[in-house]
This record gives sequence, structure tokens and C-alpha cells, in this order.
Amino acid sequence: MENFIPRLISFLLFFAISSSTSTLRHRGRLTDSDDPAVDLHSISSSSSPSPTTFFEVRRPIPVPKSKPCSTLVLKHDFAYTYGSPPVTATYSPPSHCHFFGPSPSRIVLEWSAASSGRQFDRIFGLWLAGVELLRSCTAEPRPTGIVWTVRKDVTRYRSLFSQPQTLAVFLGNIVDETYTGVYHVNVSFHFYFARRPPPPVFDSPADLIIPISNSLPLNDGLWFQIKNSTAVQGKNVTLPRNAYRAAIEVYISYHSNDEFWYTNPPNSYISKNNLTGIAGNGAFREVTVRLDGDVVGAIWPFTVIYTGGINPLLWRPISAIGSFDLPSYDIEITPFLGRILDGKGHSFEFGVTNALDVWFIDANLHLWLDSKSSFTEGSLIEYQAPGFVPSLISNFSDLDGDFDTVASRTISATGWLKSSFGKITTHFFQRFDYSNKMKFSGNGSAQAVNQSIFYNHGTYAKNSSTVLHSEHVFQIFPLYVYIGTSDQDEDSYLSIANVTVGFDEEKRYFGEKIGFSYTTLRNLQSGEGVMHVKGNRVTSGVGSTRQVYGYESNDGCYFRNVSSSNYTILYDESGESCTKNSWFRSSGHLPIKRKTI
Repeated sequence: MENFIPRLISFLLFFAISSSTSTLRHRGRLTDSDDPAVDLHSISSSSSPSPTTFFEVRRPIPVPKSKPCSTLVLKHDFAYTYGSPPVTATYSPPSHCHFFGPSPSRIVLEWSAASSGRQFDRIFGLWLAGVELLRSCTAEPRPTGIVWTVRKDVTRYRSLFSQPQTLAVFLGNIVDETYTGVYHVNVSFHFYFARRPPPPVFDSPADLIIPISNSLPLNDGLWFQIKNSTAVQGKNVTLPRNAYRAAIEVYISYHSNDEFWYTNPPNSYISKNNLTGIAGNGAFREVTVRLDGDVVGAIWPFTVIYTGGINPLLWRPISAIGSFDLPSYDIEITPFLGRILDGKGHSFEFGVTNALDVWFIDANLHLWLDSKSSFTEGSLIEYQAPGFVPSLISNFSDLDGDFDTVASRTISATGWLKSSFGKITTHFFQRFDYSNKMKFSGNGSAQAVNQSIFYNHGTYAKNSSTVLHSEHVFQIFPLYVYIGTSDQDEDSYLSIANVTVGFDEEKRYFGEKIGFSYTTLRNLQSGEGVMHVKGNRVTSGVGSTRQVYGYESNDGCYFRNVSSSNYTILYDESGESCTKNSWFRSSGHLPIKRKTI
């Protein structure tokens, strides 16, 4: 009976290849069969030898119609890079671009990669001058090869691109006789120039970005590692004394015992059943952002599933939401500027409630500077960050039972700041609600998790007469995971997995000179998969995934409905038209165009 739990959890946890946490793989107890006839990577209805294109469903980045000015910054083959320093290259403003005239209106980072053979997924990060631009996960290759491309709008980091900087990429990989996949990578930047009126000062990209990360040289990524619930990592930073706005952008990813934190049972369940090697601490996690020891913001993270997660066949070739471009999280700290514009160092630190080994966290401090003044001054008017304790209701007998966890939290701050723009009052707030319902059944042979995170946050800035800047964001992160195992013969079993994950978001924005705008995103992904496992090797399986993505805003719409099964696209529909009877306002669909498969 006890064998069911280790098998189940082995699909939900993964272990490092060695004692270091820098190179990670999923479910270390499961590998592909050595027999090519049943190789997990070879399962496909197509015999074509051409590489398979993997992708994450996203809205294409809107860019000007003009041809971009492009530069290739890095070209590298990531083979045995585990335990080695990040790969670096020098970025220089391209001489054929017009950097001495108007600033680029759009800057796009392009990561293009190819691989073949067998390999685990690898987490990686990309930094420019220590500022993280991209956190991502590699796709898992197959013998006939794969390719994938990530395009990210990095215009908000525009201040970094006007002078030479060091580009660093850390992708820890191991290549041996079994795991042969080498990642062949190109990193490029595309600059678009279009004549547009400059945005209002409160809506333009930051004038200065200070990295809150580790510094080169080192044999790891530049991220901090949070390995337990009491660990706090960060650095001291001295701010320019003429800042009038500040926001901290946080990058996070979770690994090893906490990769599937939302499935971790309470410690009481583990101890009562005398289980060993099982990740616990329950299913609630919170990342806290601290300024001089005070919690100024929190992150209840979206559940990114990496490309080898739960059942690898679910994510071929449609990658899980956020896996190729992990979300970053912004926290407005302008209300606190009056405390830290004193020319002294101040600590920015991060912790994770209930954390197990390991979380990778770093941040970028975005600062807007008053060019007409050497000093600004301000004061914190009100600040609230009351403590809280998640509520857990447990009801279990032996290996079966139910666990309901709920939590709520509110953080807010208001402060004023005086600059050449006048005296401006800024208010920032966060409201969180969390629910996780977990059920074990069949003597621990099956686990179901139904989780929802509701995140309501916003910022507004006003002077004595008008609102200068206002943003209100509503986000919902629904998640359902079911994994069950069934014994077969001769040390083999079936693993059945069902996954539904969503990212819903509504943004309402108002600017003094640009008026009201809004965006709405509905992004829902569902998949089902079955794997046959003998010993610790996957011998056969099938996985299918469907995703419906809908985006609507003042500047356009985008819709995509796509489905796959074992590397094969079953259908792919998309559209860009906005109509009165749009997909968001009715049960119908946007006008679509069908791709030829």
C-alpha cells in the first residue's frame, strides 16, 4: 500500500542531478526507454524527420510596420554548462541603428534555439547589466530535433540599450551518453523606430534600472536561492536622490521539492503515515518583498508548469502557459521613497512562506528621475501590511483524505513626494484570496488539487487637482490537477494525468494625457495524458492538450484556439479582428483564419 504514495509523488516532484540546485530535472526516478521503438521522444503520428516547432501561445507583439534594426548578440551551444559561469557577450548599440536620435519605440528580445536527442528541461535566465530580461524553461528535445523561439517586448528596459553592457545567460545543462541534447542558441535584439509623441512622464520607461541580484563572476545564475521558510536573500542599494517614482519588478521560479508546491500535503499527513522523501509544508506559498525589513509587497505566484512537468507529453508541442516566458511581478514602492532618498544604502530582500529547497528570485528596481532637480523629498502617509495565517482543515485516515487551505491578505501604502512636477500623492494596494482543495484517494494512488488565486491590485497618483496615473488590475489563476496510478504487471504501472490551468486578467488604466484604456485576457489550457512506466522508464504514452487564448484591448484583439496530440497539431484557429460581438462579449468567437496543417 505504501508504494502508491512514492510513485504518485515521484510524478509531482523532481530531484537535482547532483547536490547543486543550479541544474534541475523533473521526476528524476523516471527516464525514457532505451528502446527507440517505445522511446517517449519518438511517439508521434508523423514520420517526418524535420524538426518539431514548439511554442507557447501568446499574442504577437505589435510592432511598427517599418523594418527593425537588428543585432545578434550571442550565439552559443549549451552542452556541459552545469556548474560553469554564465555565458557572457558584450552588447553594444548597433552602429547602423539611430540611437543618437529618437529612442526606439519598441525593443524586442528574440531567443531562438534548437536541439535534438534526449534531454531534460532546463531553467535559464538572461541578464543585461545584471538586470534580468527573461526567465524561461527549455523545451525537451526528440531524436528528429526541435526548434522554438521566444519573442519578448523589452521596451521597458530601454535605458539599458544606449551604451555597451554585458549580456549573461545561465543555462545549466549536462550532456552524457544518455542525455545527448545540446541547446544551440541565438540571442538577438530588434529595435523599431517610429515617430510618436513621447509618453507622459509617469508612463514612460524608467530612466534607471538597478539590478537586485547577485553579481558576476559566479558559477550559477544571478538569482538568489531561497532554500527554506526562514531564509531571506537580497542586497543593499543606494538610490539617486532625485527619484520621483519607483517600482520593483520580481522574477521567481520554483524547483526541486517545491516545483509542485501546490500539490504538497501538510506535514501532519506525512508524519502520521510515516512517509519519507515526500515534500511537505502544505500547499500555500507567498513571496514577500521587504524594504529595510518591512514587507512592502507580496506575490502569490501563478502556477507555471515546466515543459517536463506532471506528464511531459502534455507539452509537445504546445508549451504550458508561462513556461517559455515566466511572468514577472511589479510592486509600486513610490509611497516609500521619502524614507530612502537619503543617500544611504537600503536593503531589498525576499523570502518565501513555507518554502522548501529551492526558489530562484531576483528583481529589477525601476526608477524615474527628475531631470530638473538634484533632490526630491517625500513622506510615507499610511502603510498597512497586517500579518495573517492560512487556515487549514484536514480530514484524513491513513493515506486517504481531504485538505482545504484558504488565505487572504491586504497590503497598502500611501505617500507623497515633491519634485519639479509638484507635490504628488501615490497610493498602492494589493488584495489576495487563495483556496486549495486537495484530495487523496485509492489508498494514496490518486491525488486531485483544485486551486484558485485571486489577485486585485492597483496604483494611482494625483496632484492637488487631478489624477495623473491610475492602474487597476484583476487577476485569477485557476488550477486543477489530477494524477492517478494503476499497477500493471512485472513492476510496471500506468500514470493518468488531467491538468487545467488558466491565466485571466483585466487591466484598467487612466493617464492624464492618454485617457482611458483597458485590456482583457482569457487564457485557458487543458490536457489529458497516460504514460506506461516500467521500473523507472516511460515505455509508451499519449498526451493531448487544448488551449483557448483571447485578448482584447484598445489597441487590438487576438484569438487563438489550438489543440495537439503527441507532437501533432489537430487544429489551429486564430484571428485579430475586434467586433461588437467579440469573443469576450458573447458566446461566439472572433472572426478566425484556419492554418493549413
